[in-house]
Amino acid sequence: MTAPVLVPILGDQLSRSISSLADRTPADTIVLMMEVAEETTYVRHHKAKIALVLSAMRHFAAALREAGWKVDYVTLDDPANTGSFTGEVQRAMARHAPRGVQVTEPGEWRLARIFDKWRKDLGVRVRVLPDTRFVCPLPDFFQWAAARRELRMEWFYRDMRRKTGLLMEGDKPAGGRWNFDPENRGGPESGLTPPAPPRFEPDGLTRDVLDLVSDRFGNHFGTLDNFNWPVTAEEADRAVAAFLSERLPLFGRYQDAMVAGQDSMFHALLSPALNLGLIDPVELCRRAEAEWREGRAPIEAVEGFIRQVIGWREYIRGMYWLDMPGMAEANALDATRPLPDFWWTGETRMRCLSEAVRTTRDNAYAHHIQRLMVLGNFALLAGIRPQEVADWFLAVYADAYQWVELPNVAGMALHADGGRLASKPYAASGAYIDRMSDYCGTCAFKVKVKTGPDACPFNALYWHFLARNEKRLAGNARLFQPYANWRRMGADRQAEYLASAEAFLATLMPAKPGWAREA
Repeated sequence: MTAPVLVPILGDQLSRSISSLADRTPADTIVLMMEVAEETTYVRHHKAKIALVLSAMRHFAAALREAGWKVDYVTLDDPANTGSFTGEVQRAMARHAPRGVQVTEPGEWRLARIFDKWRKDLGVRVRVLPDTRFVCPLPDFFQWAAARRELRMEWFYRDMRRKTGLLMEGDKPAGGRWNFDPENRGGPESGLTPPAPPRFEPDGLTRDVLDLVSDRFGNHFGTLDNFNWPVTAEEADRAVAAFLSERLPLFGRYQDAMVAGQDSMFHALLSPALNLGLIDPVELCRRAEAEWREGRAPIEAVEGFIRQVIGWREYIRGMYWLDMPGMAEANALDATRPLPDFWWTGETRMRCLSEAVRTTRDNAYAHHIQRLMVLGNFALLAGIRPQEVADWFLAVYADAYQWVELPNVAGMALHADGGRLASKPYAASGAYIDRMSDYCGTCAFKVKVKTGPDACPFNALYWHFLARNEKRLAGNARLFQPYANWRRMGADRQAEYLASAEAFLATLMPAKPGWAREA
């Protein structure tokens, strides 16, 4: 009898079309799935994030078995579990004596290094296949990047539209425009009542996982009380259908709006399932496109959604692999302040930040403007060390894997890459948050006051950021006007802003060691 091929499948590779299984048959394949302690604690992940991944893995294993595959599944509480991928692959090889190992390339740099060691150390052929679930293969992205001086997402996105044919009329963009951003910047309006997302009641498998996580990771950030993520492809399909029919039509208009207590607004809430592999991104976009073509959703909403999936998501994946490992240590603005304690506790008088931390704690989720223009903006203005911010984002969000989280934090939010990914820092004063949210009206600080103890801290922090980075940023054409305004203020007014910012920064207490990583 021919020895089998061992196919390890990682927790974010839960797709029946995964390349490592595409040329295999159940007759001579052993699928290996591993819950390992190393992956739950390399950062101290939100309890709901751990539960989501483990539950989705167990459901995927059950679906494979039902389809006739032989699955060797190692649970986290198996007494023999070594706690690492390499240890479990070695144990599986001893059990099954495979003639080779076949695996799909991982999403993260550190795992790629582990796969490289397997090639050297396992004593059998280790075949690492491309992840075909993305529109743009990595070699194609590297070729695209090599031909350009500036790597801007807009141009890449247009290429992805042409490649997929999404929202295209021949070689022209549908609606006569590539980008409908101006229509997608609506602020909050009174009386907005977004529909509730669909609920996915935990079944027996998920309840077992929730008990396991509660017992083993009870001291991690977050709560399990609101766990409501889809954990199977079938549930994810229901989530897609609910978004398309109930929230997509208004998604574009309010995608940047923030309303206290409305944690999901009109957002899709599909990124956790998408990044696990439970949803095919191109099929998702084709279904969204059909909503426009069949008259059920406006083009600006559909274009904005498709841009996030085949534009931004694909672009940051390419940038991650292009710039690693240096991206992980990038700090072009020399930001060194420790992460504040309130990023974990939510105990701050700043309403926008307390709301962003609350929804993150309650749901392992906050939408992209809360992440970028509240949390990220604050970290940028306050000069918080990028590596601590990246660890926090990686730990707390259900959809966060380093390939998607790190470029967004280091490149988009913190300008730590010096502008390689984004053409200017996403810095803003309290006026932006006031325009895009209803937070400021009930905040302890006054957004219209510019300096002093009652002023919104974002106001003085904005000018403090520009002043301390003037040598680095004054040559940026997109910051010409802010720097011109700063220079016109006069020395006394400048001194007021700087003193107000310094007084606020002196109140920040650093987070205790070990919140994100073990001390």
